[in-house]
Amino acid sequence: MTDPFSHLPYRPCVGIMLVNQHGHAFVGKRIDTRGQPDEGGVYWQMPQGGIDDGEDLHQAALRELWEETGVEERHLTVIAQTREELLYDLPEELIGKLWKGQYRGQRQHWVLARFSGADEDIVLDRHDHPEFSEWRWIDPVELPEAIVPFKKRVYRAVLDEFRDLI
Repeated sequence: MTDPFSHLPYRPCVGIMLVNQHGHAFVGKRIDTRGQPDEGGVYWQMPQGGIDDGEDLHQAALRELWEETGVEERHLTVIAQTREELLYDLPEELIGKLWKGQYRGQRQHWVLARFSGADEDIVLDRHDHPEFSEWRWIDPVELPEAIVPFKKRVYRAVLDEFRDLI
């Protein structure tokens, strides 16, 4: 059977694994939760978003992190980025509904950054259009179980690549 969406490109995107001084990773609960909720009715994710035209990877990561968490660059140290892009496909029921139907999924580079600020420096509604309703720090090994099923493979790959640097 032919994939009816195979002609669609992947959306260029950056993800940020923000870790605190205890080695825990930031996750937020999306305001507009998409996909099927887990048993608890909630999925958590790390900050991520599209790369704008003319924007480099690090600029996009800092912008997305600020937009989604309110964390300022002065509270960050960028440690690493993934060696290669990681791809994921949207589930069929979401293709055509997200990103104006222009993409089949995302191609992502991930950035690992250390947070040196205080929890009070995380302000989810600092941007005009908040994406998260709440946030928490979790043990990075919990990340693949916190995310929507279609992104689990990506989260495992990010964790595998950054594990020794966290």
